[in-house]
Parts: sequence; C-alpha cells; structure tokens
Amino acid sequence: MNKVVVIGSLNLDIIQNIKRLPLQGETLRIDERSMNLGGKGANQAVAAARQGAEVSFIGAIGKDAAGQQFKALLEEEGINVSGLREKDTATGSATILLEEDGHNTILVYGGANAELSADDVVMSESLIADADYVVAQFEVPQEAVAKGFYLAKKYGVKTVLNPAPVMNAKDIDPAILACTDIIVPNETEAAALLEREPSTKYEDLLAVSDAISELSVQGTIITLGEDGVYYNLDGKDPHTRPIFKVKAVDTTAAGDTFIGAVVSQLKLDATNVADAVEYACKASSLAVSRSGAIRSIPTHSEVVRSLHNED
Repeated sequence: MNKVVVIGSLNLDIIQNIKRLPLQGETLRIDERSMNLGGKGANQAVAAARQGAEVSFIGAIGKDAAGQQFKALLEEEGINVSGLREKDTATGSATILLEEDGHNTILVYGGANAELSADDVVMSESLIADADYVVAQFEVPQEAVAKGFYLAKKYGVKTVLNPAPVMNAKDIDPAILACTDIIVPNETEAAALLEREPSTKYEDLLAVSDAISELSVQGTIITLGEDGVYYNLDGKDPHTRPIFKVKAVDTTAAGDTFIGAVVSQLKLDATNVADAVEYACKASSLAVSRSGAIRSIPTHSEVVRSLHNED
C-alpha cells in the first residue's frame, strides 16, 4: 500500500447544467444547479484513498460550513487531515458549466486555497518524510508546492506534479520542476507548458516528453482524453494505451481520478507502470460514466471487478 501526501485544493463545486456554452453577449437558461465538494486536491486524495492508498492531505479551508464539510468528508474517506489549516477567508469554490455531452468548463475562486503557505507545509514535514509519493497541482500557491517538493526530495520521496490549471513552463518556479519526478498533464496542459499546439499524435507526444525532460523532469504521463494515455517514465521506453470505451456522462473528475489511481498503484521503481496505467484508465472510465466529481470516483473493488469483466 503506497503512502501518498496530496498538497492541494478544496473547492465547493457549483455545477450549472447547460445545453452548451453561451456565446459572447448571449444569455442561456440553466437547466439544473447543484453543489458538491471537489477541487483537484480533494479529488486526487479521495481517488488515491479509495484505491487503497494511505493518504494524508495538506491544504486550507475557511472557517465556514463548507470547510467543516470538507474536513468531515476527508475523515470519512480515511484521509489524515492533520495537515489541514483553517484560514480567515471563505473556503475555495469552483463554478462548473456542464454541457449535455459531458464536457465541462470551470471557473475557480481560490479562497482559502490561495492562502496555503510554505510554512503551512513545513508544519506537516513529518507526513512528507513518511510518504512514498507527494502529489501537487497549481490550485494552491507555488510556494507551498515548492516547499513540499523540496521536503520530498530531502527525504527521498517521489513527487508527482499535475500542472493544472494550464501553465506555461516559464511561469512555473524552476525549483518545482527541479524537484519533480513525474509530471501528469493532459494534452492541452502539456502543449501549454511548451508553447505548442495540442496534439495526440505519437510523434508529437515523443517530442513533448523530450522537451519536458529538458526541463529536468524525467517522467511524463500525458492523458489524452478519448485518445488514451501516453507514458514515458525513464526517457527511453515510451508507450501509449487506449482508454476503456464508455458513455461519458461527466468528465469533471476524470484526470484527478487517473492521477490518484496511478499513485496508489505505481511501485517506486515503476516496474509495474503498464499495469498501473491500465488500472488508472479503468478507474477514470468508471468515473466519467457517472455524474459528479468525488461521488463519481470508484473504489478499488469496483475497478478490479470491472477489469476482470474485460478479460
């Protein structure tokens, strides 16, 4: 069982169901509205925990009802919340515009997430020292991520960076990239890192992973939506694999489920990377076939049962 520390965001998701995105200056009626607990950090932590990993969370909440709901949720999932800090501002939130075809557009308000500091991370140094993997995204300040990854390297812990929301590599603290073992973007995020056009062509993906390695990051996993996954963890042996075909209902937590599932299964020497990626693809496919973010994330037994049904 891998020990995973997630440094990340907690957002109250306000989901607006719409037929399509409005054009500029256009007003559209919202068909349905709901609120759920989410955020990339929370999603990835819950995904890892539901796959059997021992998970600790480092993040920030507000002194409000949403913050207490998040704390209760993480505890219910068996996640260590000793690294959760309370801030004198509202808990983060995200407005998700969910279209009929399952695609989504997201607007994020940082709130307490934006106040997570390097000092907050240092307070949880012992959690990082005891981990196998430290996972982070950019819905919290880079100084917090940089400190977390620095501490991970201090103790020989593997680091996984999800460069989302979309970032150009020039805007990422070089200290973060220098301490990143594996980077896991989608094809849009990977292209943005390098100021390229998004592509799922194999030769383009090879070029992208080569360019990422020049940023001092040796391990690359790129999720490609309907076109599958590209992975190259040693700079020498790239692979792609298709996704499991399902009817997409809601893609909100697809990438987060994939990341949480990968770090729950991947051995530190990466000798089982093909199996870990296959497992994560199955977990993600189950998530997109359901509505919601955290509530869509499957358990380990559901993933294993579905994989067996494929045989």
